[in-house]
Amino acid sequence: MKITEMLLTPNKYSRPQRKLERVTKLAVHYVGNPNTSAVANRNYFENLKDTHSAYVSSHFIIGLNGEIIQCIPLDEWSYCTNQANGYSISIECCHPDSSGKFTEATEKALAELCAYLCEKFGLNPMNDIIRHYDVTGKQCPLYWSPTKFVSKAIADGRFTAFKERVSGLMKSVSDEDTEKLYYVQVGAFRSKSNAEAFLLTVREQYPSAFIKVM
Repeated sequence: MKITEMLLTPNKYSRPQRKLERVTKLAVHYVGNPNTSAVANRNYFENLKDTHSAYVSSHFIIGLNGEIIQCIPLDEWSYCTNQANGYSISIECCHPDSSGKFTEATEKALAELCAYLCEKFGLNPMNDIIRHYDVTGKQCPLYWSPTKFVSKAIADGRFTAFKERVSGLMKSVSDEDTEKLYYVQVGAFRSKSNAEAFLLTVREQYPSAFIKVM
């Protein structure tokens, strides 16, 4: 996964530099402007400092070929997810047509980015990746939101499948589902006799201590 940093110029319309104190959710969006590039959408955010036409931005934009652009540092607000701006990282995704369905390259990059951010902030992808729809009811991302043509069950199923994809990418952080053993080392010696002498001292407090040759 490659992230290209193209940070917005600080301004009150798209990069207010308001401190993001905590991150508890990742909010996924679609750009709503079919067949536009990540750079074009980033530049729209950038130009708001001059046009003053809206208050809007996102932390990341993912393009049609899976390219990832970062627009805002992870410790600052974006103007993307309404009342969730104060606790979420926002990700806008480009799409080729009006269906709102992402390309495989876009969805793959989104899954990898979400997995990375979940691990970074200690989030559970099944609970902590949300849609704009989940916050405001807006049909965003469109392909993962219920509409008059797509039932809630189908839309939710699509989104759940994506979150499961993210879960599959994440490294396990639970001791219960790994076969790793974690050793506590309190000394290392080149001389076997010195190691054995130290072991006798350690065993006074920890009877199960033993010597392991590395």
